[in-house]
Amino acid sequence: MSICTFISQVGKLSLFDQPTRPLAFIACSIALALSSMHGAAKAQANYPDKPIRLVVPYTPGGGADTNSRMLAQPMSIILGQPIVIENRPGASGVVGAMAVLQSPTDGYTMFYDTFPYAVNAVMRDLPFDPVKDMIPVSQAINMPLILVIPAASPFKTVKELVDFAKANPNKLDYGSYGAGGAAHLAAELLQRDAGIKWVHVPYKGGAQAIADVLAGRLAAYYSNPITALQHLKSGKLRALATTGTSRMDALPDVPTFEEIGYPGFRVVEWNGFFVAKGTPTSVIDRLAKAVHEATKDPAVKARMESMGIEPVGNTPEQFTTFLNGEIKQWRALVQSNNIRAD
Repeated sequence: MSICTFISQVGKLSLFDQPTRPLAFIACSIALALSSMHGAAKAQANYPDKPIRLVVPYTPGGGADTNSRMLAQPMSIILGQPIVIENRPGASGVVGAMAVLQSPTDGYTMFYDTFPYAVNAVMRDLPFDPVKDMIPVSQAINMPLILVIPAASPFKTVKELVDFAKANPNKLDYGSYGAGGAAHLAAELLQRDAGIKWVHVPYKGGAQAIADVLAGRLAAYYSNPITALQHLKSGKLRALATTGTSRMDALPDVPTFEEIGYPGFRVVEWNGFFVAKGTPTSVIDRLAKAVHEATKDPAVKARMESMGIEPVGNTPEQFTTFLNGEIKQWRALVQSNNIRAD
């Protein structure tokens, strides 16, 4: 017999007068609340005990999808449950984000997003608040960009490119995969910091942009290493500088922008895990620990580093601090360069 049933039966006895009987209902309510709290605590202690859905707001086969799958497999082993990836592309990540925000906040639905997450917060009108409605779990990776030019280009250094652009405003063009993407904002950052003017040529995807650089139809492009390294190794492209805080292991002879006189020039194609606000802290910590352990897996780490990717796996607090810095940096650039979304 449950406690509420017991209280109900006792409340019917004659020794309880009419004014006293509401106390039985109050006691029942308290008992139910305590029972619910106990059940929630037990569920968190057993977490996870069923498959976890990972929503990726990009198409299958792309960079984010590939990176998420590299981590989902070892995380499944660590957590003892399958992680099922669900691709929900559309509206610059909004379709996937809303799918997560409309799901129960029990830790069985995660969100995997990238660089545009922070930029959308300052460039677009969104149906949710990226800062308040999602909780950062762990930053998965950093991926610096590489400023690449055709192998036949006359420029051997960033200085030579900048000097030409200053003497010939809007004579050089650069590609991107859309306004607000990392490639676009990296070029806008150079335009601001170097005091140059060059022409933005947006493409529907990075593959088209890199094809035109290879063919000599485009002067420059900030490429991710996954795409660029094969062409750099074959000699079809030339790298002028990278956008990380230190030189890439895969390109030890290529300087960073900071090294060549651009302090604070940092652009990284980061990826990270999120959950909806309201998810229990114990669950968030469990997921963050799984990301950390997955990024330290020797096989995963070696594969990522060979692709020019830096595994991270930090804490929710560290990821939150990083995101706040990203939003602050890109808000300043968007305002100073009057950048508009597509």
